Amino acid sequence: MHKSGLAVLAVSIALPLSALAADSYTIDPNHTFPHFSINHLGFSTMQGRFDKTSGNVTLDRAAKNGSVEIAIETASISTGYVKRDEHLKSPDFFNAAEFPNITYKSTSVHFKGDTPSSVDGNLTISGVTKPVTLTIDAFNCGANPMNKKDECGAAASAQIKRSNFGVKYGLPAIGDDVRLVFEIEALKN
Repeated sequence: MHKSGLAVLAVSIALPLSALAADSYTIDPNHTFPHFSINHLGFSTMQGRFDKTSGNVTLDRAAKNGSVEIAIETASISTGYVKRDEHLKSPDFFNAAEFPNITYKSTSVHFKGDTPSSVDGNLTISGVTKPVTLTIDAFNCGANPMNKKDECGAAASAQIKRSNFGVKYGLPAIGDDVRLVFEIEALKN
């Protein structure tokens, strides 16, 4: 066998083995709640969350890489006040009819030791995509004590300007700075 044939054989064997090293997880929609906070008229900080989320996470601790894909149903926004929620779904804010999902797709995952510490990726809101780095504030994997299945949990956060995504209604009375927090549990596939 020629050297080039050996190289192709070695690569064809190594690629599947490296793919097996990464663990794959599916986001648990019942235990995942992206939420946000924003200044409201200079008087208070309004809180809100999204109740429907899906996605996948891959994690390869040995290679210190991974990926994250999250889809958030825009119309699942909940602030505790139905009239405000309806307004947030309108074209003034998220335009849920035209843009049914907010998405985040990672471009790289950074590690500190054996633990993911941040994720670079692209956040899409109302059809506008911008790079956003999520800081991983908490991360833990293990067997779920209730069902004994392997899972990981994470809390990741970022600060964005909503105007960068074309969401400008009510500025400056309603704040431009939005703190995003992704509380995630994901079950190993």
